[in-house]
Amino acid sequence: MSADLTATDPSASGSAASGPAGSGDSGAGSAAPRPARRPRSRHHRGIARWIVLAGAMIVALAMIAPFILMVLNAFKSPADYSAGGPLSLPRGLYLDGVIAFWERVNFPVKLWNSLWTSTLVAVFAVLLSLLNAYAIGVGRVKGSLWLVGLFLMANMLPQEVLIYPLFDMARMVGLTDNPWSIVIIFTIIQSAFGTYLLASVLGTFPPALLEAAQLDGATRWQILWKVVFPVVRPTMAVLMIFFFIWTWNEFFIPLVMLTSNDNQTIPIALSSLQGDRMLDVPTLNAGALLSLLPTFIFFLIFQRTLTRGVTAGAVK
Repeated sequence: MSADLTATDPSASGSAASGPAGSGDSGAGSAAPRPARRPRSRHHRGIARWIVLAGAMIVALAMIAPFILMVLNAFKSPADYSAGGPLSLPRGLYLDGVIAFWERVNFPVKLWNSLWTSTLVAVFAVLLSLLNAYAIGVGRVKGSLWLVGLFLMANMLPQEVLIYPLFDMARMVGLTDNPWSIVIIFTIIQSAFGTYLLASVLGTFPPALLEAAQLDGATRWQILWKVVFPVVRPTMAVLMIFFFIWTWNEFFIPLVMLTSNDNQTIPIALSSLQGDRMLDVPTLNAGALLSLLPTFIFFLIFQRTLTRGVTAGAVK
């Protein structure tokens, strides 16, 4: 009897062992995860994507259309313009308009005036903005919020409101018909916006970095140039690019302040092509093209600096 029991025990144990295993296999088979769906391609996201893309193309075309017309009419003769209008293609390469504008306004002198005034305004305005923002945002002066609001309101004042007191002050200090009056005026005007922007950035500056620098024995001047300046340098580069382009395009204040032909800038020279009863459209377009080229080249040179500055500001 015992031998029979021992003989049957392995089979029983085997069947018992195989029973749970079999049930486990069947349970695992029933609980197997479903195959993951393949992500939809980015090219098949519905009609909304194509509507947005078409809208973006229309906006881009509307923005670039004036520049295409300017280039098209800059090399068109007055006869071609009178016969076909602004949308017709030129019959030949007409360069007399470019030459006429170059010689009539003494373009190299106007180019130099615009170049050095815009460069000095960009550099001085950024430095002044940094010093003002450091005192307001890091120095924690009393009434800093009111000061930032005052700088913001200063940006909203139209130039027509400022022109009379500015001209009167320039006359009293002997800066009438002097390009340095433009440098001083626009350094202050542009630094108002720069101070507002940098003060907002420095207002969120980590206090731990400033305290660590003070514990190391750094002075306020050293903290500015060794701690604060490396952090805000990308933002300052963006401001410098904007200040240069904004000052280059200024028209009203330079028109009032600079009366002699040798001190005027490119926008004023461009306005001299428009008469009371006559308008040479091809020459005007040629002048606009020549006036645009320096800023376009400037933007191409500093395009990566602008992109890097905007990206760094977004990350921080």
